[in-house]
Amino acid sequence: MSKIAVFIDRDGTMSEEVGYVNHLSRFKLLQNTAAAIKLLNDAGILAIVATNQAGVARGYFVEDMIGKVHEKLKNELAASGAHLDAIYYCPHHPSAGKPPYRADCDCRKPRPGMILRAKDEFGIDLQRSYMIGDKISDVEFGQKLGLKSVMVMTGYGIGEYEHQRQDWKTTPDFMAEDLLGAVKWIIEDIAASRRKSL
Repeated sequence: MSKIAVFIDRDGTMSEEVGYVNHLSRFKLLQNTAAAIKLLNDAGILAIVATNQAGVARGYFVEDMIGKVHEKLKNELAASGAHLDAIYYCPHHPSAGKPPYRADCDCRKPRPGMILRAKDEFGIDLQRSYMIGDKISDVEFGQKLGLKSVMVMTGYGIGEYEHQRQDWKTTPDFMAEDLLGAVKWIIEDIAASRRKSL
């Protein structure tokens, strides 16, 4: 049977939005992140990060820094008994930097490469899966792939909601205070869908 996944943006959704994380000290998990991921783990739902990291292409940090940050992320989650099933990132930018990082790739959101790769590697049913992010572009990205999408009010979320929502071309399936609120809604939405199918 195909699996359900929750795809999660990193900066501003799981961790504090600080611009480019060019040093380990700048990476700090938001308060309820570990609890949210553990809820997904306990529910048997895949927790997968999909993040653009164009700071590599722009020369702000080397690609090794992404690996170090993700090790810190995994270790901090593990301390709370939580884990991610996968982390996908795109280090490219179509017009900044030099090759190989200056590239018009298919993995940079809003292009679908990271999600489609995860779909193939894990056997994911996109029509039953979800995207969580702090930007309306994350919502649009998810919805284009058939995912229900949740926007959180952490990171850029509150500012985009207060100042830009009149220009949104779409609306989130749900809006949550933070990642934990988003995950709680998703788990209930999945349960409601299962009840309907009985």
